[in-house]
Amino acid sequence: MKHYSAFAVAREALRYHTGWERAWRSPEPKKRYDVIIIGAGGHGLATAYYLGKNYGIQNVAVIEKGWLGGGNTGRNTTIIRSNYLQDPSAAIYEKARGLYEDLSQDLNYNIMFSPRGVIMLAQTQHEIRGYQRTAHANALQGVKTEWIGPERVKELVPIINLDGPRYPVLGGLWQERGGTARHDAVAWGYARACSAMGMDIIQQCEVTGVRSQDGRVVGVDTTKGAIDCDKLGIVVAGHSGQLAEMAGFRLPLEAVALQALVSEPIKPCMDVVVMANTVHGYMSQSDKGEMVIGGGTDGFNNFTQRGSFHHIEETVRALVETFPMISRLKMLRQWGGIVDMTGDRSPILSKTPLGGCFINCGWGTGGFKAIPGSGWGMAQLMATGHSPLTEAFSLDRFKEGRFIDESVAAGVAH
Repeated sequence: MKHYSAFAVAREALRYHTGWERAWRSPEPKKRYDVIIIGAGGHGLATAYYLGKNYGIQNVAVIEKGWLGGGNTGRNTTIIRSNYLQDPSAAIYEKARGLYEDLSQDLNYNIMFSPRGVIMLAQTQHEIRGYQRTAHANALQGVKTEWIGPERVKELVPIINLDGPRYPVLGGLWQERGGTARHDAVAWGYARACSAMGMDIIQQCEVTGVRSQDGRVVGVDTTKGAIDCDKLGIVVAGHSGQLAEMAGFRLPLEAVALQALVSEPIKPCMDVVVMANTVHGYMSQSDKGEMVIGGGTDGFNNFTQRGSFHHIEETVRALVETFPMISRLKMLRQWGGIVDMTGDRSPILSKTPLGGCFINCGWGTGGFKAIPGSGWGMAQLMATGHSPLTEAFSLDRFKEGRFIDESVAAGVAH
């Protein structure tokens, strides 16, 4: 794999960019691998990368039924933060945020990480108490956040309206080192690094069955033939239930659509990420000038990846009082992604009832921010059988009553 650098760009410019090679290989599958990862999104590719980097396991196939990064990894609003209340959540999200800091250098691929800061607005007295509690918990967890007043919010976000008639801005929880990254670039960077280690990324290859023998996984059946393996990782976002059924077990989750939209591009006017949980909307400005806007999940189970009018109406109506300027913008495009939602709104990273089979799912609406930490912990779990990052997120917690209830703690599942 060629090293990307300013010198490489200059060299290729002199020879009319004829020397660039493909970022990753597209091989036909082999008959057998040590590990198969189903799902070539951010979490699946990160798991494969850290299996190779941290544990030397490089006979790995990452299988994707569509195209690389074409699922939720390419359909999110790119927010990165770690200011969660519960200790297990804060640990894995802070691990991810820390890895994001140096990920461009680690992968030799510009993921466009922008630590612009994230504000979670408090617009009720209840939220003030909740976010101050979270700030204290974050201090104990080693996560750097702070409570700020409305004057500081206005300083950071000049376009905000502090005096909304229904929900005035009373302050906010500020994480200075939160921010955004280019979602596609995260997947592409991991894929390039995996391919350079000799791993096979197999696209347009749908898994049709999971084969087992004596209670242990032995391989998968795909549209490109049968492939054997010693260990299997299922990392397929909104279709986790279907893959788990193929493997012979059930998961305590449901699939719903999460929608987002972007406006027409405008001049820079907002250089932080703002989340308003009382009205349930969040917004940032992309490098191209678009206002990236998202809200809550659909209120019914579905597998659509299209947008819908009710989402535009509900989300924009929620935000327009706090950001009056967006009422004059035109929508550029809209989309949806299929997310797994668990009962406690926290993920599952776990062994399964099928020996040698591992599951990574249930991230709900907050999966992108966790990609490096999720991959790190999942790789450790698959390689060694245990990971401090994933221990609290096992399947057993649902029958043992060890819920990690971030929906109650944060008032929102993002």
